[in-house]
Amino acid sequence: MGKSVNRVTLLGNLGQDPEMRSTASGKSVCTLNIATSKRYKNQSGEWQESTDWHKVVLWERLADIAGQYLQKGSKVYIEGRLQTRSYEAKDGGTRYVTEVVATELVMLSSREQSGDSGYGQKDYQSQQGPSGNLAQDDAMDDEVPF
Repeated sequence: MGKSVNRVTLLGNLGQDPEMRSTASGKSVCTLNIATSKRYKNQSGEWQESTDWHKVVLWERLADIAGQYLQKGSKVYIEGRLQTRSYEAKDGGTRYVTEVVATELVMLSSREQSGDSGYGQKDYQSQQGPSGNLAQDDAMDDEVPF
């Protein structure tokens, strides 16, 4: 089998505040609902807007950062991979969920909107090992001077 790629890039806004929880083993998990929109002209030449919603899951350090700094309306850039998982519903049926497992988070909203003063951009990355578990955390704080 040849090489394959599973990569997702999203630039959008949070539709609600981050949802934080912990696994039984104590790992932090954060779920985001991100809206992305596109504008297009319909057949009559009028501008239309279409919005798609994406479920994004962040683990450990990225989860903690998202839970602390993001809020409804925050603009974010997310990189990650698509993952489909299944679970058994209360009615006994099998349900499938496709979500983005984030490996990079860049907060694009002003710090003022996040409860801090000043403007800037924060870039956080995590690198996952082959098993999909968070193997290493790497946080970077870059100030943009404009």
